[in-house]
Order: sequence, then structure tokens, then C-alpha cells
Amino acid sequence: MLHRYVRQFGQKLVHRRPLEARAESGSSEAHLNTVDLVSLGVGRMLGAGVYILVGSVAKVRAGPATVICFLVAGLSCVLSGLCYAEFGARVPGSSSAYFYSYITMGQLCAFITGWNLILSLVIGTACIARGWSSALDSMTGNHISQGLQGTLSLHVPYFLPTYADFVAMGLVLLLTGVLVLGARESTPVNKVFTVTNLLVLSFIIVSGFIKGDLHNWELTEQDYKLNTSGSTDTYSLERLDPLGYGGFMPFGFEGILHGAATCVYAFLGFDSIAMRGEEALNPQRSIPFSIMISLFICFLAYFGVSAALTLMVPYYQIQPKSPLPQAFLHVGWGPARYFVAVGTLCALTSSLLGTMFPTPRLVCTMAKDRLLFRGLAWIYDHIGTPVVAIIASGSIADTSQIRS
Repeated sequence: MLHRYVRQFGQKLVHRRPLEARAESGSSEAHLNTVDLVSLGVGRMLGAGVYILVGSVAKVRAGPATVICFLVAGLSCVLSGLCYAEFGARVPGSSSAYFYSYITMGQLCAFITGWNLILSLVIGTACIARGWSSALDSMTGNHISQGLQGTLSLHVPYFLPTYADFVAMGLVLLLTGVLVLGARESTPVNKVFTVTNLLVLSFIIVSGFIKGDLHNWELTEQDYKLNTSGSTDTYSLERLDPLGYGGFMPFGFEGILHGAATCVYAFLGFDSIAMRGEEALNPQRSIPFSIMISLFICFLAYFGVSAALTLMVPYYQIQPKSPLPQAFLHVGWGPARYFVAVGTLCALTSSLLGTMFPTPRLVCTMAKDRLLFRGLAWIYDHIGTPVVAIIASGSIADTSQIRS
């Protein structure tokens, strides 16, 4: 008897889900076209990285050769994107990585994959929301954090956050309400923030080429000594070789490889397109095209911003925490930093929406497969959204909105 139960349990763990064919618009929830999917992917990838990561890589990794780092990282992500496009098209369901694991490797692998995706998406939601709150806080002169810390201080050990970030919590609750309205209503909101972000980045790129100086790509040791003779930038002065070899590739090919390894993280997010396969009108065509177009647009944005930044400011004078506002101050366009701040908030908002979009669908799909509580699979027929899954995922992310 025990042997039979153990055998049945083992068979259940390796049970694979049969692949069911689906027509191009066979789902009543299918309404996302290629443009919708591209806006989702671009919004997810062009987050805070384009405003912060570019500066840190340029200063400590590659200098002006940061543009090559993004080229190498983009090409490697294209290969990964093609893999996602393949199984996203072959298995046109929400949460394609989970579906693909279930169909090819069985229930146990699908369960592990699904929970890993949920964990990464919820943590990503919490981190981006806190980043949005921090960006807004810095725009107000840190008055928000000081006020919260003074009135809502928590008595916790030193290694835990000291107060609840109600700004981030409110943002997640607001976007959760937007998602409850349905993908048809929430997709235009994502488009607005994505387009605004692209306009700000276009302004940065054009400004960089107007105010930039090609000499900043041909710097020598003498240039460094002249610029740092009276500098108080302890970060640069403490480095053993802050200039590297000089020229366009101051840290050589090793710096390009190190920078490319960091820049790969800037392109993470194209997998969210594959997770929307169940809502795509023609997943076999729109998902591969959307992934490739999104990666190309994001590469152009990262390439252009990194070129503009290193043309405006010598790479060893870049401020990693706020590279673009400081760059505009350096070239005498101080008011432009407010425009950059608006772009940062829009980028974080679209990235947050892109992270929150696939989470409820993944939870709902796993619940339908009885790998989560069955009640999470309930869908409100009037608007076709998994309301319980949306509220549950938003609530879990909200409990993490505590910052130090």
C-alpha cells in the first residue's frame, strides 16, 4: 500500500502538462497587439538603470567605452531573448517560463520555477517602489524621509529598516487598483509613462551631442591632473589608477568585459513580454517581434545616454549617485535637471507597472493548476481580471515597503 502511494506521488511530481493548440485569438482575454507588448517591455527595461547605472559603469568600469559595454550586453541579451521568444511563441500562455517547465520537465520543476518567478517579481516590485519613493524624496530635499522617520520610527534591530515607507506603499496600492480595472485600461497608463520616459531620454541624448566635447573621449593623464589638482572628490583621489590607460578605452578590454557584465542587468525585463502570451492577439508573431524591437529600442537608449554623458563630463568626474543632473550642471544647463527628475519618476513608474503586470497572471495560472490556493484563480468575468491574485500579490509587495 505504501509503495503504491509513493509511486503515485512520484508520478505526480513528474507529470507533464499536455500542450494544447490555441488559435490566434482563441482567448477571450486576448487584446494586446505588438505595440502594447513593446511598450510593456521597454517600460520594464528602461527603469532607473538608464539614469544611474550608466554613470557608475562609466566612472569605475569602462569610461567612454561604456557604449561598447551596452553593445556587448545587448547582443548577449538578444540570444536570451530569442530563447524566450521561442518558447513564448510555442507555449502561448501567461508565465511562459512556468508553462514551458510544466510541459517539458513536469510539475515539480514547474512549481519551483513558478515560485522563483513570484519571489523575484514581488521583490522587484518592492525595490522599484522604494526607489520611486527615494527619487521623490531627493527632489523634495529629503523632507519625506525625515518626516516619516520622526513620526513613524520603528523600534527594531539596527540591521532592519527604521521606518515604514508609506509613499511606496501608497504607490503600490494605487497601481494595484489600476491593474484591477483590467489590462485594457492599465496598458494605456503604461504607454503614457513609457513615452514620457523616451521623450526625456531623447532630450538627454540630443543635449549631450550639442553640449558634449569629443575631447572627453581622448583624455590624457595631464587632463586628469589639471582637473583634480584642487578636487575634493575623495572617491577619485583614493583610487590607485583613476584614469586607467586614457583615451576611449581607459581600462582596456578587461574594463569593457566587466562593464558589459554589469550592463546585462539593464536589459532584464524582456521576459515580461513572454509572460503576456495569453493576452496577445497573435503570440506566435507578436511575442518574438516585440522582444526584439524592445531590446533594440532599449539598446539605442542606453547607447545614446552613455555617449551623451561621457561627452558632457570627463568620466572620472561623473557622480555615480546622480550622473545626469550633475552632468547638466557641469555644462551650465542646471534647470534641465528637473526635466531629468521627471523622467526618472516616469521610468520608475513604467518599470513598476511592467513588474506588477505579470505577477497576478502567474499566481492565477498556478492556482488553476492546483499548485497554489484555488481561490486565487477566481476571475471577475465583467472585466476579465484575476482580482484576488492582483490584490494578493499587491498586498505581499506592500508588506515589504519599509526602507532604511
